[in-house]
Amino acid sequence: MIGLIAALTIRLQAQPAAAPTIKAKAHVGDVIVVCGEKFRTGGAPVVLWTDQGGYDFHYSSAQPSRKASHVRMAPLTDEKIAEVRRDGWTPEFLRENVDQFVLHYDVDGTSQQCFKTLVKRHLSVQFMLDLDGTIYQTMDLQEEAPHATKANGRSIGIEIANPGAYSGNTAPLKEWYKTKPNGKTDITIPEKFGDGWIRTPHFVGHPSRAEMIEANVQGRVYGQYDFTPQQYDSLTKLMATLCTVFPKITIDYPRLKSSLGAPTPQLVKASEGGPAAQVDALATLEEPGALIPHALTDEQYEVYQGVLGHYHVQTDKQDPGPAFQWDKVVGGARKMMSKKALAANLAARGKPAKFIPSVPAPKKP
Repeated sequence: MIGLIAALTIRLQAQPAAAPTIKAKAHVGDVIVVCGEKFRTGGAPVVLWTDQGGYDFHYSSAQPSRKASHVRMAPLTDEKIAEVRRDGWTPEFLRENVDQFVLHYDVDGTSQQCFKTLVKRHLSVQFMLDLDGTIYQTMDLQEEAPHATKANGRSIGIEIANPGAYSGNTAPLKEWYKTKPNGKTDITIPEKFGDGWIRTPHFVGHPSRAEMIEANVQGRVYGQYDFTPQQYDSLTKLMATLCTVFPKITIDYPRLKSSLGAPTPQLVKASEGGPAAQVDALATLEEPGALIPHALTDEQYEVYQGVLGHYHVQTDKQDPGPAFQWDKVVGGARKMMSKKALAANLAARGKPAKFIPSVPAPKKP
């Protein structure tokens, strides 16, 4: 059970990573790695970057023999950055400085294609979640990954395999989804990707809801097919684990207080007025509220702790898209967490990981 995560912590040092190889039969466990320590995920299948069949962002196709460094430095002061460079992170210090879990869809449709794309673009992310529910951890969580601009230093990111959401022309989705006469929809990996290197042999995925889902994101209506049941199951368990290991990641998502009415279709900046743009417009765990379908204001984002979509960070993003079932995952993860973990989660609210610049040396007279 997830509630026993703390008791089930396995203190094993991760082995040095080998150059990346992609193999059909991957070694799978149920642990993630934080500062070299391993934490169980309650049964969600995890392949580490050090495992056979894992994906390792420490190497690139351009320089496969060179190991990259992903030192997480924000939101630290200059003094603390020097300390981390010298001594490294400890789990306790990391928990104080990581307070967001950012959800993406990868547009590539499979984790293998996502990995190739991110390497080519010199980007990375700590987790990838494939169609069959396999979680790939690509680096230790003490490492920073460039996946969501200003969120990089204080967050953990995950790319969920899904062809994405489209506004207007949804024709690209026809290549991926085939609805049968019985109403069931299959995910068909395009021939150019082969079998997609899905870990589960002969896996045929199905969106959790057969029909295309349409809804407003960032002021435009997008169409998207839902994620698979296997992805929802694994993500729920991973989210419960992360919000337990990192108490500052509140087990909630950006919601507007119901007392303020329905959220606006797109961002209204705080400088333009309106109560919905203020920091205190965000609903707390104890308050009813509706999903905010657009980027947070700068003031709201600065203090936000919890789970959020890429579109809550940047105005030019739509992921994880209109089909993502927030209540299903966040609510399910909350139920999996122990009373002790939930209490720690609640106690950490109002203490965001904020960058505090070092005080400059006084000028000489």
